[in-house]
Amino acid sequence: MVAEDDKNLVEILEDLNPVDVAKYINFVSAPQAGAIATFSGTTRDTFKGKTVLELRYEAYVPMAIRCIKTVCSSARASWNLHSIVVAHRLGTVPVGETSVFIAVSSVHRADALEACRYLIDEIKATIPIWKK
Repeated sequence: MVAEDDKNLVEILEDLNPVDVAKYINFVSAPQAGAIATFSGTTRDTFKGKTVLELRYEAYVPMAIRCIKTVCSSARASWNLHSIVVAHRLGTVPVGETSVFIAVSSVHRADALEACRYLIDEIKATIPIWKK
């Protein structure tokens, strides 16, 4: 039996380290997983009618990791999941680049899709990562 932490990957990426989507898809892939749902949050070029060139993120990393792991545990309690990845960048994230990436695998698509949405909603609402 694999421990829950072995099937969760939480990474806070320091300044200028891009999100490695292929690495994360590979992590959640498994023969028993019939579904992989992903969310990629990217920096857009406008906000409330104003031009955006980049976003900057700050975090208290130990607390952010601990809180994300708690959200992952909560998702596992609600859905039948195989693996979860949550990666969030810190520092400067230019327009068009990914700032947060989530991947969830499960036997069936409904669990993966619902858990993926839950994870991004909870991360945005509760994790101590701040957008400047």
